[in-house]
Amino acid sequence: MLGSALVVGFAMIKGGGDLQMADLLLLVAAAFAGTGYALSGDLSRSLGGWQVICWVLIFSLPFIVLPILWVLPDVHWQVDWPAWGGFFYVALFSQLIGFFAWNRGLALGGVSRVGQVQLLQLFMTLAASAWLLGENADLVTIIFAIAVVGVVALGRRMPVARR
Repeated sequence: MLGSALVVGFAMIKGGGDLQMADLLLLVAAAFAGTGYALSGDLSRSLGGWQVICWVLIFSLPFIVLPILWVLPDVHWQVDWPAWGGFFYVALFSQLIGFFAWNRGLALGGVSRVGQVQLLQLFMTLAASAWLLGENADLVTIIFAIAVVGVVALGRRMPVARR
């Protein structure tokens, strides 16, 4: 909880200090994603990580079909091959094969421990953009990143009871 509070605090400071509707929608999305991760981790213990994500994709198909049909007429199909390659790479590796390993990790290490790694994602992205793209990482960003890393490291050492 402390790590999440730090990340939200960082977002508030960097986002102007007040919540917008998009922030609230992102919070709802994060709650749903967290629930999905927790359930995936539990199910992966019995089914296996690859089966869980495959079944999730199958069960989500009815919810995806209508929005796809709604935007399909506006899709610009004249896209270069590198763009299609990027699309298929993200679809196959990030959204399918990547979850094989992620779900397995959740099953082996426990949802509460392994799930904390997600808190580091924001700061790893900022570090990569500073290194690769020359973006500035100010003192506030560095302080929050160190605090989140500390909380995640502390959380990994805390005892967690398995159900």
